[in-house]
Amino acid sequence: MDVIAYNRNAWNREAEGGSAWSIPVDADTIAAARTGDWSVVLTPLRAVPRDWFGDVAGRDVLCLASGGGQQAPVLAAAGATVTSFDLSDAQLDRDRTLAQAHGLPLCCVQGDMRDLSAFGDGCFDLVFHPVSNVFVPEIRPVWDACHRVLRPGGVLLVGFMNPALFLFDFDESTDSGQLVAKYPAPYAEPGSLDADARARFERSGRPAEFGHSLQDQIGGQLEAGFMLTGLYEDGWAETAMPFGRYAPVAVATRAIKPV
Repeated sequence: MDVIAYNRNAWNREAEGGSAWSIPVDADTIAAARTGDWSVVLTPLRAVPRDWFGDVAGRDVLCLASGGGQQAPVLAAAGATVTSFDLSDAQLDRDRTLAQAHGLPLCCVQGDMRDLSAFGDGCFDLVFHPVSNVFVPEIRPVWDACHRVLRPGGVLLVGFMNPALFLFDFDESTDSGQLVAKYPAPYAEPGSLDADARARFERSGRPAEFGHSLQDQIGGQLEAGFMLTGLYEDGWAETAMPFGRYAPVAVATRAIKPV
C-alpha cells in the first residue's frame, strides 16, 4: 500500500466528513487572537503554554501537518506569518478559506511532512507540529527536515501519541472497556493487524497509523541537533479512548535549534 497516497485520500474524507480536527475556528476566535487572547493545542486537550512560543508577532511560523482551519489561522491572527504544510488538500482548504475570509498572513503548501524541500534553509523561526507524525511510517526524516528549515535559535513544538497506546486494539478496548496487550512494537497499519482487525480497518477507510518509539520521537530530535527545553503529557476523554484511564495518551515537547 502506498501509505502517503492512502492517507492523503483518507484525510480528505475525514475533513469532508466533519472530523473534530477539521472544524475551522469561528470569527470570534480569530478576532480574540488579534487582541492577544489565543491558545492552540499540540495534543488533544491541553493548551500549549504561551511561554513556549514567546512573541509570535512578525515571526515566520511553519504549521507542519496541522491543516484543518484551527491552529494555523489562530497563529496568523496573533500576528505570525504562517505557512500551513499538510498532506490533505481538504485540510488545507479549511486554512485557506479562513485566511481569505479574514485577510490573514497565511499560505498553504501541500506535501509529505518528511520532505520539506519546498523550503530553503533557515527560513522559519518556529515549527508547530501537533499530533500527526502518527500518520507516517518513519519520523526521523521529519526532525532532520525541521532542523534544516529552522533558523538558529528557532523553536520546534511537537505533539505525539504515547507509544504504549499502540499495544492495544482500539476497537476491542472501546467495546469492552478492557485493555489487553495485543500488538508488539513497532506498530504499523495495516501490517500489524490480524485478519479481523485488518477487515475492520479496510471497512473504516480511516487513516493508517504508526506507533513510534520514544527513542525515535525524543531521541530522534536530539540526534537531529535539537536541544529539548520542555515536555508535558496530556489525556483524552475516557469514552473516546479507554487507555486514558491508565496513562497519558499524548506527549508534547519543546526543543530549540542551538545558535
